[in-house]
Amino acid sequence: MKTNNRTNLEKLLQQRNERPEKMAEIDNQINATFRQTHTILVMDMSGFSRTTVRYGIIHFLAMIHRMHGIVKPIISECGGTVVKEEADNIFAVFPDVKSAVEAAIDSLKQTGAVNTTLPPEMDIYLCIGIGCGDVLMLEGEDMYGSEFNLASKLGEDLAERGEILLTLAAFENLAGEKQDWERLEFSISGLELVAYKQVSST
Repeated sequence: MKTNNRTNLEKLLQQRNERPEKMAEIDNQINATFRQTHTILVMDMSGFSRTTVRYGIIHFLAMIHRMHGIVKPIISECGGTVVKEEADNIFAVFPDVKSAVEAAIDSLKQTGAVNTTLPPEMDIYLCIGIGCGDVLMLEGEDMYGSEFNLASKLGEDLAERGEILLTLAAFENLAGEKQDWERLEFSISGLELVAYKQVSST
């Protein structure tokens, strides 16, 4: 039976709160049980509020369903695993940055191809953030960690329609040529954030 589940994590956190003198020991146990290193991909659909107001939630839910049908096989084919889905977001992990970038590029290409066959109100546009580092992984359910938070910030808030943004750690762990990436700097809520935007998919 797997121990990296929410019930076990909450049990250990409760022990940590109740027994501060054992904090270091419990932290070690949490890290040993839950900590994993992954490349994290966060994919968000652009225009949720605007589309929902104009066409209704059922229309947008149908678009989410179509988007999942397009990108989830691509994620799997590129070696990724979907950890969770929330509204119009998909959160997945990959063994390396290169695989996550390939999945992101293929997802943008495939949704773009599908858009050419659909009326404008059904077009799907993606914003994608990618991070790389240690996370606390709840198997098949959720994850927690700084790089996950940064990838979410990039994918959900900072990436424009059709953009792929990498965290600094993801960029540093990207194998191969890097000349197709442009350095960006953001200042958000007092946080100075460096990211890299893909400027070419060729």
